[in-house]
Amino acid sequence: MVVTEVVDKKSKKAFLQTAKLIYKNDPNWICPLDENVEAVFDPEKNNFFKHGKCTRWIVKDENGKLAGRIAAFINDKKAYQNEQPTGGIGFFESIEDESVAFLLFDTAKNWLKENGMQAMDGPINFGETDNFWGLLIEGFSTPSYGMNYHHPYYKAFFDHYGFYVLFEQITNHLDVYKPFPDRFTQIANWVAKKPGYVFKSLDPKKIKTFAEDFREIYNDAWQDFTNFTPIHPKTILETFEKMKVVMDPKLIWFVYINNEPAAFIIILPDANQLIKGFNGKLTWINKLKFLYRKWRGVSRMRAVVMGTKQKFQKHGLESAIFIKLKEYVLPLNKYKELELSWVGDFNNKMLSLHDAMNVEFAKKHVTMRYLFK
Repeated sequence: MVVTEVVDKKSKKAFLQTAKLIYKNDPNWICPLDENVEAVFDPEKNNFFKHGKCTRWIVKDENGKLAGRIAAFINDKKAYQNEQPTGGIGFFESIEDESVAFLLFDTAKNWLKENGMQAMDGPINFGETDNFWGLLIEGFSTPSYGMNYHHPYYKAFFDHYGFYVLFEQITNHLDVYKPFPDRFTQIANWVAKKPGYVFKSLDPKKIKTFAEDFREIYNDAWQDFTNFTPIHPKTILETFEKMKVVMDPKLIWFVYINNEPAAFIIILPDANQLIKGFNGKLTWINKLKFLYRKWRGVSRMRAVVMGTKQKFQKHGLESAIFIKLKEYVLPLNKYKELELSWVGDFNNKMLSLHDAMNVEFAKKHVTMRYLFK
């Protein structure tokens, strides 16, 4: 087998092609857009290069056929927050051959060791946690855009190599037309009517203001979680600008208490329903298909992230947001399902909220760690 670092146009193409070959007979897999994958590895498009570095490889078998791929990266803002300096691996794909998987793991491990790391987490993303994060171990159905999909045999590769589960990532589904429990609805309606509580959907004309409000809330809400790193203003503004392509502004809600940003939820129409069959390519024909499908509408939404400032976390704001969301969604008779993805097993407050809404379990991913010997 031959391992090749991705450094030129030919190897970049091979890196993208590897996943397409490995999943070509799997009807559940939907190929992410090539340009979105490549953006992760482009210093001009990924702000994480300002405080980190990454590289990637492909492997071919003895017949010269693509057999796997992997990326390794170091986020300097997070690597040294652990007991041992910890890098990351991601975009892992492999044929059903443990020797190929182990060769990829070894390659990434050696590069990380050479760069001062003593452990590696994976599969994760060289970016925010909402995309390309975690190893799928339960719920092998069609994913929403940005959610990792894997073959069931991948978990054994990680286990046998010596990885252990760092945390579980739970994804639940909510039937839009299924009524919320009475107690949930009563509390939510009471909160929504409290004096000084204002609920606003996103106004695209004021996207800079909403992006800054998001950053203020997010950095406060998540500050006590392990390895938390505050979001940079430029990063979140770029994310909001990218969301414009698929967003329905009335699915993105903010709460203000006496004019102070207090909570938010970011929900997007599932882009996988827009790009299915594109094979990662945005040709002019596919662009026309994309616009038509967007006009026609999709049936699934994905709740990408939700947050509430710590001092407002027991105010029931999250419940009220979902009531406001239903008030918009139900009359449309378009969206049928909301995917709540993903919630770490360490986030008891959010998991409790899911339970209160009578959600249905959909998927489980895991983030794993390997300590170098």
